[in-house]
Amino acid sequence: MKEIYLDQMTEAELKVLLKQKKEQMRQNAQARRDAYESLRLGVLTQIEGKVREAQGIIKNLFCVVKNETDAFYDVMREYGELHRENQQGFSIKSDNFKIEVAKNRVKKFDERADLAAERLIKFLRSWIKKSQEGQNDPMYQLAMSMLERNQQGDLDYKSISKLYDLESQFDDNEYSEIMNLFKESNVIEGTATNYYFYELSETGAWKKIEVSFNRM
Repeated sequence: MKEIYLDQMTEAELKVLLKQKKEQMRQNAQARRDAYESLRLGVLTQIEGKVREAQGIIKNLFCVVKNETDAFYDVMREYGELHRENQQGFSIKSDNFKIEVAKNRVKKFDERADLAAERLIKFLRSWIKKSQEGQNDPMYQLAMSMLERNQQGDLDYKSISKLYDLESQFDDNEYSEIMNLFKESNVIEGTATNYYFYELSETGAWKKIEVSFNRM
C-alpha cells in the first residue's frame, strides 16, 4: 500500500483526499444503517408472523369459549342450576379446571358515536399532513389507538373519554366539535362479558390461567 505524506500534497490533492474520506465515511455510515434496518425488519417480520398466528388461535378460542358457554348457560337454565332468574354470570368446573363467565354492566355510546369516530379519523389524517412526524406523531398514534373496537365492534367508553384530554393539545375547532358529538351521544348501558380460566394447584387453591403473556 502506497504511503501518503500529507505535507507533500498540494492543496488540490488534499481536497480530493478529504472528499474521498468523507465519501468513505458516508458509505460506512450507510452500510451500518442498512444493516440496522435489515435487522430491524427481520425482527419485526419474525415477531409479526407469530403474533398473527397467535391472534388467529385466540380468535378461535374466543369463539369456542363463547359458543360453548352460551349453549351451556341455556342448559343450566333448563335444569334449574341458576341461583336467580336473572342471573348472568356463572362458573362451571371439573376436578382440576374451572371456567368463570363474568358479566358486568358498562357504559357505551349510541350510533352517533360512529359518526364522530368517522369524522375524527378524517380529521387525524388531515392533521398529520401538517405534522413533521406524520403517522409517527405520538398524538396521532394515541388518538387512533383510542378508536380501536372490541370483538363486538363497539367503541370503548373509557378509551373515548381519554380523547377529551387531548382537546387542548390539538386546539382545533373541528376536534372540539367531534368531542362534543361524542359527549352528546346518549350513553346507554351495555353488558361486557369476560371469561376467566383456573386450574387447581397442588395446595388445593384455584390458580388463574393467564392467556395473556404480559401477565405470565
